[in-house]
Amino acid sequence: MTRKQRRGLLIGLGVGVLSLAAVLMMFAFRQSIVFFHTPSDIAEKKIEAGTRFRLGGLVENGSVARGEGTFVRFAVTDTLKSVPVSYEGILPDLFREGQGVVAEGTLGDDGHFVADTVLAKHDENYMPPEVAKALEERGVKLGPGATHPGGTEGTSSYGSGGNTYGGTETQ
Repeated sequence: MTRKQRRGLLIGLGVGVLSLAAVLMMFAFRQSIVFFHTPSDIAEKKIEAGTRFRLGGLVENGSVARGEGTFVRFAVTDTLKSVPVSYEGILPDLFREGQGVVAEGTLGDDGHFVADTVLAKHDENYMPPEVAKALEERGVKLGPGATHPGGTEGTSSYGSGGNTYGGTETQ
């Protein structure tokens, strides 16, 4: 075997080993690559009790019950299924009923999710006030009834004094 053949064989083996390692890593991470599981996913996939994962959905209307101190109970729903959640700690400012939320923690034997981290998500219509002002100056109509390229209708309004989330202005 010549030096050129040995070098080609060595390079080929190296590429093969790296490819195999990449495939094995993808299989190992396929379940944990998901950003969060919805309540319906939990029922379908039969996630075992004690498994750590992220639960995402909407805070169910009428489900928030505050306990002593910073303890709170609420339910996360995807409009099909609902999962009860308990959390001990300070909730994010954007946390409220009907708002998107991602909770990280473990599922109990009884199907109750015990969260140790809660992240509130703003809706997809959020736009910083500076961007909204720049667009308005260019003649782009914002707010309810506004149509944008692609035929989508705007659903949020933007105030001059603060950020706006889905039509609710905050200061």
